[in-house]
Amino acid sequence: MIRFTHVDKHYSKGAALKDVSLHIAKGEFVFLTGHSGAGKSTMLKMMFAELMPTSGDVRVSGFNVNEIRPREIAKLRRRLGIVFQDFRLLEDRTAEENVAFALEVTGAHRDVIPSKVMRVLTQVGLAAKSHAYPTELSGGEQQRVAIAAAAIRQAPLVLADEPTAELDEANEQLVLAALHRLRDDFGSTVVVVTHSTAIAESADRVIEIVDGRIA
Repeated sequence: MIRFTHVDKHYSKGAALKDVSLHIAKGEFVFLTGHSGAGKSTMLKMMFAELMPTSGDVRVSGFNVNEIRPREIAKLRRRLGIVFQDFRLLEDRTAEENVAFALEVTGAHRDVIPSKVMRVLTQVGLAAKSHAYPTELSGGEQQRVAIAAAAIRQAPLVLADEPTAELDEANEQLVLAALHRLRDDFGSTVVVVTHSTAIAESADRVIEIVDGRIA
């Protein structure tokens, strides 16, 4: 599903990744951990082709990121569910409209969208908040809407960047449960970037990044 082979990434201020090699198999639930600036987010951005390696080889869901063409980036990202720390919800749309939009862009038939939306909102515990706008939801609720948007597409690969940052413990556990459900219900491979070693205990595998290298 994901393979890095001797990957380096250099910026003007120095190296962000140094000879990184790893393999994440289909269906794994993996945490990337490490201190701020260790290289976790750089790795994640390579997984959805926002960044390219300076050297080495990156392959994600059948795509060679090193050689990917602009039109293929869109194809790759349609196979991904990406959950950001800042939620990135559409402020002028309700929870159900945000989740529906994630399915609409895939060309799904409009007749099937409402029932699918309510099913995934129920799965993440937000059926009662389906008509609420993002500003009317807590941080944890907004994050679960973002996860529902990934779930409705049944993305083979879900990438989450610090999804529990700044959440209280109760919301943290709800968000983690929602991410685990993606793997358990749909067989998605889930990769979570976090600096928290505590939440990483729920993963199949933890990959620690220290100063651009796998510890």
